[in-house]
Amino acid sequence: MGSQDSEYRTTSNKRGARKGLKRSKTISSRKLSTGGDGEAEEKAVLDLDQERPETREDCRLAERPCPFVSCKYHLYLDVNPRTGSIKLNFPDLEVWELPETCALDVADRGGMTLEEVGELLNLTRERIRQVESKGIDKIQDEYDDEDIA
Repeated sequence: MGSQDSEYRTTSNKRGARKGLKRSKTISSRKLSTGGDGEAEEKAVLDLDQERPETREDCRLAERPCPFVSCKYHLYLDVNPRTGSIKLNFPDLEVWELPETCALDVADRGGMTLEEVGELLNLTRERIRQVESKGIDKIQDEYDDEDIA
């Protein structure tokens, strides 16, 4: 396999090949620790917290795309609470380039197909189906536990 073969090689990731999307990128919490000025960072966080909407109604009326990427409902990135690592769902796009930035706005619109959800979350249709199935199982288990008690 020479260098010419690598030019014609296709990816096994059909999603990326089909839609031109890159896989999400995870940044570990160790890489994020820079040992910078803690006081300046705290002030910046406090300033952002003062501007952040406090209720869903405040959020619904706020500007779009949503600038608060640290919000747990923002679609741009996910933070793993156990490890502190950050997953960029769309590493090749900036926040203002996303068609949707808030999961709550998407939920307010109502039902969507697996394909549409996959496009919003940069996941395949099959992965969305797996997550949906797992969520339904958890809800059923919780419901069954309440009937026993």
